[in-house]
Amino acid sequence: MSPSSKSTVDLRELYERARAGRYGFFASNVTQFDVLVGLLDGSAAADADLVVQASREEAAFFGGGDPTVGLEVLGAALDSLADRYGIEAFCNVDHVHLPEEQSFLETCLDSDVPDSVMVDASDRPFEENVELTAETVERADDDVLVEAELGRIAGVEGSTETAADEAFYTDPGTAVEFVERTGCDLLAVSIGTQHGVASDRDLDVRPDLAVAIDEALVEAGEETFLVVHGASGLADERIEALLDAGVCKFNKNTRYQYEFARTAADFYHDHADAIRPPEGVPDDRSNFFAGSDWSPEKASFHPHVVSNAARNRIATVMSELCEVTGNAGETMASGR
Repeated sequence: MSPSSKSTVDLRELYERARAGRYGFFASNVTQFDVLVGLLDGSAAADADLVVQASREEAAFFGGGDPTVGLEVLGAALDSLADRYGIEAFCNVDHVHLPEEQSFLETCLDSDVPDSVMVDASDRPFEENVELTAETVERADDDVLVEAELGRIAGVEGSTETAADEAFYTDPGTAVEFVERTGCDLLAVSIGTQHGVASDRDLDVRPDLAVAIDEALVEAGEETFLVVHGASGLADERIEALLDAGVCKFNKNTRYQYEFARTAADFYHDHADAIRPPEGVPDDRSNFFAGSDWSPEKASFHPHVVSNAARNRIATVMSELCEVTGNAGETMASGR
């Protein structure tokens, strides 16, 4: 969000308050503009603040292929809309893979958009992960939090299918060493969740490991916020257990993608006869079916119709998720 309208509330304060109150946030990836509006709608209805995320891939989508442009577009939209909705909204740049995306990281840190950046060198040897993360912390402005990942989360991340076949659970002692040596503000830990399409019944999620990591960090005097990636498939009771374990940020992306696609698919299935010509009618799009008695119905094919349906569905989902994580009614916007 641009400094001209950014409130005095910062993202660290948001997470500190959440940790003290044992509630949390779904940090929600924005893959499409209607998803963003739906997330804001739902958060405002729940009187809850919002954390949105965009990876390089998603920023490139918003920028017509240019992630630098897309990051600015997303930041401007989030800034203006959050002010309209009367809640605090923050932006995290998600999964900047290092060292491959170092130039994009520089773009993010030179921008006024992100409140935090997540650097991902979890597939690198431990020492390299430490080095790359520590360099990012040193480079980042004091107002930009740095999230890192330790361990490995299985599954497919993003539409480009960045995949890890096997999960590696985070060791509590190693987590302490990593935080002490890097100074990262948030730590994404591997406790059995999975990126992409994953059902809770297929996951071996270990809240006890999250507890052990949190306790080890507290004992070492480190005030690091814990993060769980791959939360789309987790049942509500799993989320509640992880909140009790000290996790305050959960990444969610796949659920919104499905809700968007499912809403659009259901709508167009139900209204197919109003959009596609019936059998026997030439598919004369260029002349708008002038040679036939049949015409499509604009009330069904106007993009705003299905967009509004998708926004409303995602808003409902977001409001429900705010209840699950306990941040409903906790907005700090009134303190502006």
